[in-house]
Amino acid sequence: MNKTLKKSLLVFLLGAIVLSGFFAFKTKNDKLFAIAKNIDIFATMVRELDSYYVDEIDPDELVTIGINAMLEELDPYTTYIPEEESDDFRMMTTGEYGGVGALIGNRGEGNIVIMPYTGFPAQSVGMKIADQLLKVDTVAVSDIPTSEVSSLLKGPANTEVFVQVKRGDDTLDFNLTRRKIVIKNVPFYGKVDEHTGYIKLSDFTTNASNEVRNALLDLKGQGVDRLILDLRDNPGGLVNEAAEIVNLFIPKGKDIVKTIGKLENVNYTYKTNKTPLDKEIPLVVLINENSASASEIVAGALQDYDRAVLIGRKSFGKGLVQTTIPLSYNSQMKITTAKYYIPSGRCIQAIDYAQTRENGEITTVPDSLRKEFKTKNGRVVLDGAGIEPDELIEKVKYAPISYSLVARSHIFDYATQYARSHPEISSPSDFSISDEEYEQFVKWLDGKEYDYTTYLEKSVEDLTELAEKETYYDEIKAQIEAINTKVHHSKEQDLINHQKEIRKILSEEIVSRYYFQEGMIEASLNDDPAVKEAVNFLSIPDKYQQTLTASVK
Repeated sequence: MNKTLKKSLLVFLLGAIVLSGFFAFKTKNDKLFAIAKNIDIFATMVRELDSYYVDEIDPDELVTIGINAMLEELDPYTTYIPEEESDDFRMMTTGEYGGVGALIGNRGEGNIVIMPYTGFPAQSVGMKIADQLLKVDTVAVSDIPTSEVSSLLKGPANTEVFVQVKRGDDTLDFNLTRRKIVIKNVPFYGKVDEHTGYIKLSDFTTNASNEVRNALLDLKGQGVDRLILDLRDNPGGLVNEAAEIVNLFIPKGKDIVKTIGKLENVNYTYKTNKTPLDKEIPLVVLINENSASASEIVAGALQDYDRAVLIGRKSFGKGLVQTTIPLSYNSQMKITTAKYYIPSGRCIQAIDYAQTRENGEITTVPDSLRKEFKTKNGRVVLDGAGIEPDELIEKVKYAPISYSLVARSHIFDYATQYARSHPEISSPSDFSISDEEYEQFVKWLDGKEYDYTTYLEKSVEDLTELAEKETYYDEIKAQIEAINTKVHHSKEQDLINHQKEIRKILSEEIVSRYYFQEGMIEASLNDDPAVKEAVNFLSIPDKYQQTLTASVK
Protein backbone atom coordinates (compact mmCIF):
# COMPACT_ATOMS: atom_id res chain seq x y z
CA MET A 1 0.00 0.00 0.00
CA ASN A 2 1.56 3.38 -1.05
CA LYS A 3 1.96 6.36 1.30
CA THR A 4 -0.75 8.40 -0.45
CA LEU A 5 -3.27 5.58 -0.06
CA LYS A 6 -2.25 5.04 3.55
CA LYS A 7 -2.64 8.73 4.25
CA SER A 8 -6.04 8.84 2.56
CA LEU A 9 -7.20 5.81 4.52
CA LEU A 10 -5.96 7.32 7.77
CA VAL A 11 -7.76 10.58 7.06
CA PHE A 12 -10.91 8.63 6.21
CA LEU A 13 -10.75 6.58 9.42
CA LEU A 14 -10.07 9.65 11.56
CA GLY A 15 -12.96 11.41 9.89
CA ALA A 16 -15.22 8.43 10.45
CA ILE A 17 -14.26 8.29 14.14
CA VAL A 18 -14.85 12.02 14.61
CA LEU A 19 -18.11 11.83 12.69
CA SER A 20 -19.34 8.84 14.68
CA GLY A 21 -18.43 10.66 17.89
CA PHE A 22 -20.32 13.69 16.63
CA PHE A 23 -23.42 11.64 15.89
CA ALA A 24 -23.20 9.84 19.24
CA PHE A 25 -22.82 13.21 20.97
CA LYS A 26 -25.63 14.63 18.89
CA THR A 27 -27.87 11.65 19.61
CA LYS A 28 -27.18 11.96 23.32
CA ASN A 29 -27.80 15.71 23.23
CA ASP A 30 -31.00 15.16 21.24
CA LYS A 31 -32.31 12.80 23.92
CA LEU A 32 -31.34 15.20 26.73
CA PHE A 33 -33.00 18.05 24.84
CA ALA A 34 -36.17 15.95 24.35
CA ILE A 35 -36.28 15.16 28.08
CA ALA A 36 -35.75 18.81 29.06
CA LYS A 37 -38.32 20.01 26.52
CA ASN A 38 -41.03 17.61 27.68
CA ILE A 39 -40.38 18.28 31.37
CA ASP A 40 -40.72 22.00 30.65
CA ILE A 41 -43.99 21.39 28.78
CA PHE A 42 -45.32 19.27 31.65
CA ALA A 43 -44.36 21.88 34.28
CA THR A 44 -45.88 24.69 32.22
CA MET A 45 -49.11 22.72 31.74
CA VAL A 46 -49.52 22.05 35.48
CA ARG A 47 -48.80 25.70 36.25
CA GLU A 48 -51.39 26.91 33.73
CA LEU A 49 -53.96 24.39 34.93
CA ASP A 50 -53.49 25.68 38.46
CA SER A 51 -54.06 29.23 37.23
CA TYR A 52 -56.88 28.79 34.73
CA TYR A 53 -58.82 25.58 35.47
CA VAL A 54 -62.37 26.34 36.55
CA ASP A 55 -62.14 24.34 39.81
CA GLU A 56 -59.38 24.14 42.40
CA ILE A 57 -56.83 21.44 41.67
CA ASP A 58 -54.27 19.69 43.87
CA PRO A 59 -50.95 19.93 42.01
CA ASP A 60 -49.34 17.19 44.16
CA GLU A 61 -52.13 14.75 43.40
CA LEU A 62 -52.25 15.66 39.71
CA VAL A 63 -48.50 15.25 39.20
CA THR A 64 -48.46 11.96 41.12
CA ILE A 65 -51.22 10.64 38.86
CA GLY A 66 -49.16 11.71 35.84
CA ILE A 67 -46.01 10.03 37.17
CA ASN A 68 -47.84 6.79 37.96
CA ALA A 69 -49.53 6.73 34.56
CA MET A 70 -46.12 7.16 32.89
CA LEU A 71 -44.53 4.34 34.92
CA GLU A 72 -47.46 2.02 34.22
CA GLU A 73 -46.36 2.05 30.59
CA LEU A 74 -43.13 0.26 31.58
CA ASP A 75 -43.80 -2.65 33.96
CA PRO A 76 -45.67 -3.22 37.24
CA TYR A 77 -42.46 -3.14 39.27
CA THR A 78 -41.18 0.31 38.34
CA THR A 79 -43.00 2.53 40.83
CA TYR A 80 -42.87 5.99 42.39
CA ILE A 81 -42.64 6.20 46.19
CA PRO A 82 -43.56 9.66 47.53
CA GLU A 83 -42.16 10.78 50.87
CA GLU A 84 -45.36 9.96 52.76
CA GLU A 85 -45.16 6.31 51.64
CA SER A 86 -41.50 5.81 52.52
CA ASP A 87 -42.29 4.15 55.87
CA ASP A 88 -44.57 1.59 54.22
CA PHE A 89 -41.93 0.86 51.58
CA ARG A 90 -39.26 0.45 54.26
CA MET A 91 -41.52 -2.02 56.06
CA MET A 92 -41.94 -4.05 52.85
CA THR A 93 -38.19 -4.34 52.29
CA THR A 94 -37.01 -4.74 55.89
CA GLY A 95 -40.05 -6.29 57.57
CA GLU A 96 -39.74 -3.66 60.31
CA TYR A 97 -42.04 -0.89 61.54
CA GLY A 98 -43.04 0.81 64.77
CA GLY A 99 -46.46 -0.24 66.01
CA VAL A 100 -48.55 -2.68 68.05
CA GLY A 101 -48.08 -5.82 65.95
CA ALA A 102 -51.56 -6.54 64.63
CA LEU A 103 -52.98 -7.07 61.16
CA ILE A 104 -56.30 -5.24 60.84
CA GLY A 105 -59.03 -5.34 58.21
CA ASN A 106 -62.68 -4.70 57.54
CA ARG A 107 -65.27 -7.48 57.56
CA GLY A 108 -68.25 -5.26 56.82
CA GLU A 109 -69.01 -4.22 60.40
CA GLY A 110 -66.08 -1.89 60.87
CA ASN A 111 -62.36 -2.31 61.40
CA ILE A 112 -61.35 -5.42 63.30
CA VAL A 113 -58.24 -7.28 64.38
CA ILE A 114 -57.56 -9.98 61.78
CA MET A 115 -54.39 -11.36 63.37
CA PRO A 116 -52.30 -10.23 66.36
CA TYR A 117 -48.67 -11.28 65.89
CA THR A 118 -47.30 -13.53 68.63
CA GLY A 119 -45.13 -11.81 71.23
CA PHE A 120 -45.92 -8.22 70.23
CA PRO A 121 -47.92 -5.56 72.13
CA ALA A 122 -51.43 -6.28 70.80
CA GLN A 123 -51.22 -9.99 71.60
CA SER A 124 -49.36 -9.43 74.86
CA VAL A 125 -52.07 -7.16 76.34
CA GLY A 126 -54.81 -9.60 75.35
CA MET A 127 -56.26 -8.25 72.11
CA LYS A 128 -57.88 -11.03 70.09
CA ILE A 129 -58.93 -11.86 66.56
CA ALA A 130 -62.31 -10.25 65.72
CA ASP A 131 -61.98 -7.44 68.28
CA GLN A 132 -63.76 -4.49 66.68
CA LEU A 133 -61.75 -1.26 66.90
CA LEU A 134 -63.74 1.66 68.29
CA LYS A 135 -61.06 4.24 69.18
CA VAL A 136 -57.35 4.80 68.68
CA ASP A 137 -56.31 7.49 71.17
CA THR A 138 -59.15 10.01 70.84
CA VAL A 139 -60.11 9.17 67.24
CA ALA A 140 -63.28 7.15 66.58
CA VAL A 141 -62.24 4.59 63.96
CA SER A 142 -65.34 2.47 63.30
CA ASP A 143 -66.14 4.16 60.02
CA ILE A 144 -62.79 5.38 58.69
CA PRO A 145 -60.65 3.55 56.09
CA THR A 146 -58.50 0.69 57.37
CA SER A 147 -55.35 2.36 56.01
CA GLU A 148 -56.00 5.38 58.26
CA VAL A 149 -56.52 3.16 61.31
CA SER A 150 -53.25 1.40 60.52
CA SER A 151 -51.46 4.75 60.36
CA LEU A 152 -52.89 5.74 63.75
CA LEU A 153 -51.66 2.50 65.34
CA LYS A 154 -48.16 2.91 63.93
CA GLY A 155 -45.62 5.26 65.46
CA PRO A 156 -42.15 5.45 66.99
CA ALA A 157 -41.14 2.61 69.29
CA ASN A 158 -41.66 3.21 73.05
CA THR A 159 -44.54 5.64 72.52
CA GLU A 160 -47.97 5.02 74.07
CA VAL A 161 -51.25 4.44 72.25
CA PHE A 162 -54.75 3.91 73.67
CA VAL A 163 -57.04 1.44 71.89
CA GLN A 164 -60.70 0.75 72.66
CA VAL A 165 -62.37 -2.35 71.21
CA LYS A 166 -65.73 -4.09 71.24
CA ARG A 167 -65.68 -7.84 71.95
CA GLY A 168 -69.14 -9.35 71.82
CA ASP A 169 -71.22 -7.26 74.23
CA ASP A 170 -68.17 -5.92 76.10
CA THR A 171 -66.16 -2.74 75.55
CA LEU A 172 -62.50 -3.12 76.48
CA ASP A 173 -59.74 -0.53 76.87
CA PHE A 174 -56.05 -1.24 76.25
CA ASN A 175 -53.01 0.92 76.82
CA LEU A 176 -50.18 -0.28 74.60
CA THR A 177 -46.53 0.68 74.22
CA ARG A 178 -45.50 0.60 70.60
CA ARG A 179 -42.45 -1.49 69.72
CA LYS A 180 -40.25 -2.04 66.73
CA ILE A 181 -42.16 -4.79 64.97
CA VAL A 182 -40.11 -7.26 62.97
CA ILE A 183 -42.34 -9.50 60.88
CA LYS A 184 -40.98 -13.04 60.70
CA ASN A 185 -39.86 -14.41 57.37
CA VAL A 186 -40.27 -17.91 58.85
CA PRO A 187 -43.67 -17.81 60.59
CA PHE A 188 -43.55 -21.54 61.35
CA TYR A 189 -41.24 -24.53 61.31
CA GLY A 190 -41.57 -27.97 62.81
CA LYS A 191 -41.57 -31.72 62.23
CA VAL A 192 -44.17 -33.36 59.98
CA ASP A 193 -42.95 -36.80 61.01
CA GLU A 194 -40.09 -38.28 63.02
CA HIS A 195 -37.51 -37.69 60.29
CA THR A 196 -38.92 -34.85 58.16
CA GLY A 197 -38.60 -31.17 58.99
CA TYR A 198 -40.72 -28.40 57.49
CA ILE A 199 -39.85 -24.70 57.13
CA LYS A 200 -42.38 -22.16 55.89
CA LEU A 201 -40.61 -19.16 54.32
CA SER A 202 -43.16 -16.43 53.58
CA ASP A 203 -40.89 -13.50 52.63
CA PHE A 204 -37.35 -12.40 51.80
CA THR A 205 -36.86 -9.33 53.97
CA THR A 206 -33.79 -8.61 56.07
CA ASN A 207 -32.63 -11.63 58.12
CA ALA A 208 -34.58 -14.22 56.10
CA SER A 209 -31.49 -16.42 55.62
CA ASN A 210 -30.63 -16.35 59.34
CA GLU A 211 -34.18 -17.38 60.21
CA VAL A 212 -33.98 -20.34 57.82
CA ARG A 213 -30.52 -21.26 59.15
CA ASN A 214 -31.69 -21.18 62.77
CA ALA A 215 -34.81 -23.19 61.96
CA LEU A 216 -32.75 -25.84 60.17
CA LEU A 217 -30.24 -26.06 63.02
CA ASP A 218 -33.07 -26.49 65.53
CA LEU A 219 -34.73 -29.18 63.40
CA LYS A 220 -31.47 -31.07 62.96
CA GLY A 221 -31.06 -30.95 66.72
CA GLN A 222 -34.46 -32.66 66.97
CA GLY A 223 -33.24 -35.52 64.78
CA VAL A 224 -34.52 -34.34 61.40
CA ASP A 225 -32.55 -35.80 58.48
CA ARG A 226 -34.69 -34.64 55.55
CA LEU A 227 -36.33 -31.29 54.83
CA ILE A 228 -39.27 -29.55 53.15
CA LEU A 229 -38.78 -25.84 52.33
CA ASP A 230 -42.14 -24.24 51.54
CA LEU A 231 -41.95 -21.23 49.18
CA ARG A 232 -45.59 -21.28 48.12
CA ASP A 233 -47.22 -17.83 47.98
CA ASN A 234 -43.86 -16.18 48.73
CA PRO A 235 -43.67 -13.00 46.58
CA GLY A 236 -39.89 -12.62 46.93
CA GLY A 237 -37.78 -9.74 48.17
CA LEU A 238 -34.05 -9.22 48.71
CA VAL A 239 -31.79 -11.06 46.25
CA ASN A 240 -28.89 -11.28 48.73
CA GLU A 241 -31.14 -13.12 51.20
CA ALA A 242 -32.09 -15.58 48.47
CA ALA A 243 -28.40 -16.14 47.70
CA GLU A 244 -27.62 -16.77 51.38
CA ILE A 245 -30.41 -19.35 51.61
CA VAL A 246 -29.11 -21.22 48.55
CA ASN A 247 -25.66 -21.15 50.18
CA LEU A 248 -27.06 -23.16 53.13
CA PHE A 249 -27.30 -26.17 50.78
CA ILE A 250 -24.75 -25.53 47.99
CA PRO A 251 -20.91 -25.74 48.27
CA LYS A 252 -18.77 -22.63 48.39
CA GLY A 253 -17.71 -20.95 45.13
CA LYS A 254 -20.80 -21.72 43.00
CA ASP A 255 -22.77 -19.21 40.91
CA ILE A 256 -26.27 -18.57 42.25
CA VAL A 257 -27.67 -15.80 40.08
CA LYS A 258 -26.36 -13.21 37.62
CA THR A 259 -28.01 -9.82 37.14
CA ILE A 260 -27.49 -8.24 33.71
CA GLY A 261 -28.75 -4.80 32.73
CA LYS A 262 -27.99 -1.75 30.58
CA LEU A 263 -25.46 -0.22 32.97
CA GLU A 264 -22.27 -1.95 34.05
CA ASN A 265 -22.83 -1.20 37.74
CA VAL A 266 -25.98 -3.38 37.87
CA ASN A 267 -24.20 -6.42 36.40
CA TYR A 268 -23.30 -8.71 39.26
CA THR A 269 -22.80 -12.40 39.99
CA TYR A 270 -23.95 -13.71 43.35
CA LYS A 271 -21.89 -16.69 44.46
CA THR A 272 -21.89 -19.01 47.43
CA ASN A 273 -19.11 -17.61 49.63
CA LYS A 274 -19.55 -19.66 52.80
CA THR A 275 -19.33 -23.29 53.82
CA PRO A 276 -22.86 -24.74 53.47
CA LEU A 277 -24.80 -25.72 56.55
CA ASP A 278 -25.83 -29.05 55.02
CA LYS A 279 -25.02 -30.04 51.43
CA GLU A 280 -26.33 -33.61 51.82
CA ILE A 281 -29.73 -33.45 53.53
CA PRO A 282 -32.49 -34.62 51.12
CA LEU A 283 -34.49 -31.54 50.23
CA VAL A 284 -37.89 -30.83 48.67
CA VAL A 285 -38.93 -27.28 47.74
CA LEU A 286 -42.64 -26.46 47.39
CA ILE A 287 -43.63 -23.78 44.85
CA ASN A 288 -46.82 -22.51 43.23
CA GLU A 289 -48.06 -19.80 40.86
CA ASN A 290 -47.54 -17.15 43.58
CA SER A 291 -43.89 -18.02 44.22
CA ALA A 292 -42.02 -15.13 42.61
CA SER A 293 -38.72 -13.30 42.28
CA ALA A 294 -36.36 -14.32 45.11
CA SER A 295 -38.44 -17.48 45.62
CA GLU A 296 -37.72 -18.42 42.03
CA ILE A 297 -34.01 -17.72 42.48
CA VAL A 298 -33.87 -20.16 45.40
CA ALA A 299 -36.03 -22.82 43.75
CA GLY A 300 -34.34 -22.40 40.36
CA ALA A 301 -30.77 -22.51 41.68
CA LEU A 302 -31.48 -25.62 43.77
CA GLN A 303 -33.10 -27.24 40.73
CA ASP A 304 -30.22 -26.29 38.42
CA TYR A 305 -27.70 -27.89 40.77
CA ASP A 306 -29.99 -30.94 41.21
CA ARG A 307 -29.91 -30.21 44.94
CA ALA A 308 -33.68 -30.38 45.54
CA VAL A 309 -36.81 -31.93 44.10
CA LEU A 310 -39.37 -29.24 43.28
CA ILE A 311 -43.02 -30.10 43.94
CA GLY A 312 -46.13 -28.03 43.27
CA ARG A 313 -47.08 -25.83 40.33
CA LYS A 314 -45.23 -23.56 37.91
CA SER A 315 -43.96 -20.40 39.58
CA PHE A 316 -44.94 -16.83 38.72
CA GLY A 317 -42.14 -16.02 36.25
CA LYS A 318 -40.54 -12.79 37.50
CA GLY A 319 -36.97 -12.57 36.26
CA LEU A 320 -36.56 -8.82 36.75
CA VAL A 321 -34.43 -7.00 39.31
CA GLN A 322 -35.41 -3.67 40.89
CA THR A 323 -33.17 -0.97 42.35
CA THR A 324 -34.37 1.85 44.61
CA ILE A 325 -33.12 5.26 43.50
CA PRO A 326 -33.49 8.37 45.71
CA LEU A 327 -35.25 11.38 44.17
CA SER A 328 -35.61 14.95 45.37
CA TYR A 329 -37.78 15.89 48.38
CA ASN A 330 -37.24 12.50 50.06
CA SER A 331 -39.15 10.61 47.40
CA GLN A 332 -37.84 7.46 45.72
CA MET A 333 -38.31 5.37 42.62
CA LYS A 334 -38.14 1.59 42.47
CA ILE A 335 -36.97 0.86 38.94
CA THR A 336 -36.34 -2.31 36.96
CA THR A 337 -32.62 -2.24 36.16
CA ALA A 338 -31.73 -5.80 35.15
CA LYS A 339 -32.84 -9.33 34.38
CA TYR A 340 -31.52 -12.22 36.40
CA TYR A 341 -30.16 -15.54 35.17
CA ILE A 342 -29.91 -18.64 37.34
CA PRO A 343 -27.01 -21.15 37.19
CA SER A 344 -28.14 -23.10 34.10
CA GLY A 345 -28.16 -19.78 32.20
CA ARG A 346 -31.92 -19.42 31.90
CA CYS A 347 -33.99 -16.32 32.62
CA ILE A 348 -37.43 -17.26 33.87
CA GLN A 349 -39.17 -13.93 33.05
CA ALA A 350 -42.59 -14.85 31.65
CA ILE A 351 -43.95 -11.52 30.35
CA ASP A 352 -42.19 -9.47 27.68
CA TYR A 353 -43.07 -5.91 28.75
CA ALA A 354 -41.37 -4.32 25.73
CA GLN A 355 -43.63 -6.30 23.38
CA THR A 356 -46.60 -5.69 25.65
CA ARG A 357 -46.11 -1.91 25.29
CA GLU A 358 -46.08 -2.24 21.51
CA ASN A 359 -49.04 -4.62 21.21
CA GLY A 360 -51.19 -3.29 24.03
CA GLU A 361 -51.76 -6.88 25.18
CA ILE A 362 -49.89 -9.03 27.68
CA THR A 363 -47.20 -10.83 25.67
CA THR A 364 -45.59 -14.00 26.99
CA VAL A 365 -42.82 -16.11 25.50
CA PRO A 366 -44.49 -18.69 23.22
CA ASP A 367 -43.64 -22.31 23.97
CA SER A 368 -42.00 -22.66 20.54
CA LEU A 369 -39.44 -19.98 21.45
CA ARG A 370 -38.56 -21.22 24.91
CA LYS A 371 -34.95 -22.36 25.00
CA GLU A 372 -33.61 -25.54 26.54
CA PHE A 373 -30.95 -25.51 29.25
CA LYS A 374 -29.40 -28.29 31.29
CA THR A 375 -29.11 -28.86 35.02
CA LYS A 376 -25.87 -30.13 36.55
CA ASN A 377 -26.98 -33.74 35.98
CA GLY A 378 -28.17 -33.07 32.44
CA ARG A 379 -31.89 -32.67 33.06
CA VAL A 380 -33.66 -30.45 30.53
CA VAL A 381 -35.12 -27.20 31.88
CA LEU A 382 -36.70 -24.34 29.95
CA ASP A 383 -36.52 -20.55 30.18
CA GLY A 384 -39.16 -17.90 29.70
CA ALA A 385 -42.06 -19.04 31.89
CA GLY A 386 -41.19 -19.40 35.54
CA ILE A 387 -39.79 -22.46 37.30
CA GLU A 388 -41.53 -25.71 36.45
CA PRO A 389 -41.73 -28.29 39.26
CA ASP A 390 -40.32 -31.79 38.96
CA GLU A 391 -43.60 -33.15 40.31
CA LEU A 392 -46.89 -31.41 39.53
CA ILE A 393 -49.58 -31.06 42.21
CA GLU A 394 -52.93 -29.84 40.91
CA LYS A 395 -54.46 -26.83 42.60
CA VAL A 396 -57.06 -27.70 45.24
CA LYS A 397 -60.52 -26.71 44.01
CA TYR A 398 -63.02 -25.87 46.68
CA ALA A 399 -66.77 -26.22 46.28
CA PRO A 400 -68.85 -23.05 45.76
CA ILE A 401 -70.42 -23.51 49.18
CA SER A 402 -66.99 -23.33 50.83
CA TYR A 403 -66.18 -20.10 49.00
CA SER A 404 -69.54 -18.65 50.03
CA LEU A 405 -69.12 -19.54 53.71
CA VAL A 406 -65.68 -17.91 53.77
CA ALA A 407 -66.60 -14.85 51.69
CA ARG A 408 -69.65 -14.09 53.83
CA SER A 409 -67.52 -14.40 57.01
CA HIS A 410 -69.59 -17.27 58.43
CA ILE A 411 -66.49 -19.41 59.00
CA PHE A 412 -64.74 -16.43 60.64
CA ASP A 413 -67.70 -15.53 62.85
CA TYR A 414 -68.39 -19.08 64.00
CA ALA A 415 -64.72 -19.59 64.90
CA THR A 416 -64.88 -16.44 67.02
CA GLN A 417 -68.04 -17.62 68.78
CA TYR A 418 -66.53 -21.09 69.32
CA ALA A 419 -63.40 -19.65 70.94
CA ARG A 420 -65.46 -17.56 73.38
CA SER A 421 -67.19 -20.67 74.71
CA HIS A 422 -64.18 -23.02 74.65
CA PRO A 423 -61.26 -21.83 76.82
CA GLU A 424 -58.76 -24.20 75.20
CA ILE A 425 -58.34 -26.82 72.47
CA SER A 426 -55.79 -29.51 71.65
CA SER A 427 -52.61 -28.79 69.68
CA PRO A 428 -52.96 -27.44 66.11
CA SER A 429 -51.83 -30.70 64.51
CA ASP A 430 -54.35 -32.74 66.56
CA PHE A 431 -57.39 -30.47 66.56
CA SER A 432 -60.40 -31.02 64.34
CA ILE A 433 -64.05 -30.36 65.04
CA SER A 434 -66.16 -33.39 65.93
CA ASP A 435 -69.31 -34.60 64.17
CA GLU A 436 -71.43 -33.07 66.92
CA GLU A 437 -69.65 -29.72 66.62
CA TYR A 438 -70.12 -29.72 62.86
CA GLU A 439 -73.85 -30.31 63.38
CA GLN A 440 -73.85 -27.30 65.72
CA PHE A 441 -72.24 -25.23 62.96
CA VAL A 442 -74.91 -26.36 60.47
CA LYS A 443 -77.66 -25.37 62.92
CA TRP A 444 -75.96 -22.00 63.52
CA LEU A 445 -76.09 -21.35 59.76
CA ASP A 446 -79.87 -21.71 59.72
CA GLY A 447 -81.41 -18.43 58.59
CA LYS A 448 -78.09 -16.92 57.48
CA GLU A 449 -77.52 -15.89 53.88
CA TYR A 450 -74.87 -17.89 52.04
CA ASP A 451 -76.44 -18.85 48.72
CA TYR A 452 -74.26 -19.31 45.66
CA THR A 453 -74.26 -20.55 42.10
CA THR A 454 -72.59 -23.88 41.35
CA TYR A 455 -70.36 -24.31 38.32
CA LEU A 456 -73.02 -26.46 36.65
CA GLU A 457 -75.79 -23.95 37.33
CA LYS A 458 -73.63 -21.20 35.84
CA SER A 459 -73.15 -23.31 32.70
CA VAL A 460 -76.92 -23.76 32.37
CA GLU A 461 -77.41 -19.98 32.85
CA ASP A 462 -74.89 -19.33 30.08
CA LEU A 463 -76.63 -21.86 27.83
CA THR A 464 -79.98 -20.20 28.47
CA GLU A 465 -78.60 -16.75 27.68
CA LEU A 466 -77.00 -18.01 24.48
CA ALA A 467 -80.20 -19.78 23.41
CA GLU A 468 -82.23 -16.60 23.95
CA LYS A 469 -79.77 -14.59 21.84
CA GLU A 470 -79.88 -17.18 19.05
CA THR A 471 -83.72 -17.39 19.28
CA TYR A 472 -83.58 -21.12 20.04
CA TYR A 473 -84.86 -20.80 23.58
CA ASP A 474 -88.53 -21.64 22.91
CA GLU A 475 -87.49 -24.83 21.11
CA ILE A 476 -85.33 -26.11 23.97
CA LYS A 477 -87.06 -24.42 26.90
CA ALA A 478 -88.46 -27.69 28.27
CA GLN A 479 -85.07 -29.40 28.16
CA ILE A 480 -83.36 -26.44 29.88
CA GLU A 481 -85.99 -26.38 32.64
CA ALA A 482 -85.54 -30.13 33.13
CA ILE A 483 -81.77 -29.68 33.42
CA ASN A 484 -82.28 -26.79 35.84
CA THR A 485 -84.41 -28.99 38.06
CA LYS A 486 -81.73 -31.70 38.13
CA VAL A 487 -78.73 -29.44 38.74
CA HIS A 488 -80.38 -27.04 41.20
CA HIS A 489 -78.28 -27.28 44.33
CA SER A 490 -79.41 -27.79 47.89
CA LYS A 491 -77.39 -25.84 50.45
CA GLU A 492 -78.27 -28.36 53.11
CA GLN A 493 -77.15 -31.28 50.97
CA ASP A 494 -73.96 -29.48 49.98
CA LEU A 495 -73.14 -29.01 53.66
CA ILE A 496 -73.19 -32.81 53.89
CA ASN A 497 -71.50 -33.58 50.56
CA HIS A 498 -68.62 -31.14 51.12
CA GLN A 499 -68.32 -31.38 54.88
CA LYS A 500 -64.75 -32.73 54.75
CA GLU A 501 -63.34 -29.57 53.18
CA ILE A 502 -65.65 -27.28 55.17
CA ARG A 503 -64.55 -28.93 58.40
CA LYS A 504 -60.90 -28.50 57.46
CA ILE A 505 -61.36 -24.77 56.73
CA LEU A 506 -63.39 -24.29 59.91
CA SER A 507 -60.89 -26.21 62.06
CA GLU A 508 -57.97 -24.10 60.79
CA GLU A 509 -59.91 -20.90 61.51
CA ILE A 510 -60.71 -22.06 65.03
CA VAL A 511 -57.06 -23.00 65.63
CA SER A 512 -56.03 -19.43 64.72
CA ARG A 513 -58.02 -18.10 67.70
CA TYR A 514 -55.75 -20.01 70.10
CA TYR A 515 -52.42 -20.42 68.28
CA PHE A 516 -52.50 -17.46 65.84
CA GLN A 517 -50.61 -17.52 62.53
CA GLU A 518 -48.17 -20.24 63.55
CA GLY A 519 -50.94 -22.61 64.59
CA MET A 520 -52.98 -21.95 61.47
CA ILE A 521 -50.02 -22.96 59.28
CA GLU A 522 -49.34 -26.06 61.37
CA ALA A 523 -52.99 -27.13 61.20
CA SER A 524 -53.06 -26.67 57.41
CA LEU A 525 -50.30 -29.26 56.93
CA ASN A 526 -52.47 -32.17 58.09
CA ASP A 527 -54.18 -32.70 54.76
CA ASP A 528 -51.88 -30.78 52.39
CA PRO A 529 -51.42 -32.72 49.09
CA ALA A 530 -48.05 -31.10 48.31
CA VAL A 531 -46.67 -31.82 51.79
CA LYS A 532 -47.90 -35.42 51.56
CA GLU A 533 -46.16 -35.85 48.20
CA ALA A 534 -42.99 -34.26 49.57
CA VAL A 535 -42.93 -36.71 52.49
CA ASN A 536 -43.50 -39.53 50.00
CA PHE A 537 -40.51 -38.46 47.88
CA LEU A 538 -38.25 -38.02 50.88
CA SER A 539 -39.19 -41.39 52.37
CA ILE A 540 -38.27 -43.26 49.16
CA PRO A 541 -34.55 -42.51 48.51
CA ASP A 542 -34.51 -44.26 45.12
CA LYS A 543 -37.44 -42.19 43.86
CA TYR A 544 -35.84 -38.99 45.14
CA GLN A 545 -32.46 -39.74 43.52
CA GLN A 546 -34.00 -40.93 40.26
CA THR A 547 -35.87 -37.63 39.90
CA LEU A 548 -32.66 -35.64 40.32
CA THR A 549 -30.66 -37.73 37.84
CA ALA A 550 -33.19 -38.38 35.06
CA SER A 551 -31.97 -36.81 31.83
CA VAL A 552 -35.48 -36.27 30.47
CA LYS A 553 -38.22 -34.68 32.57
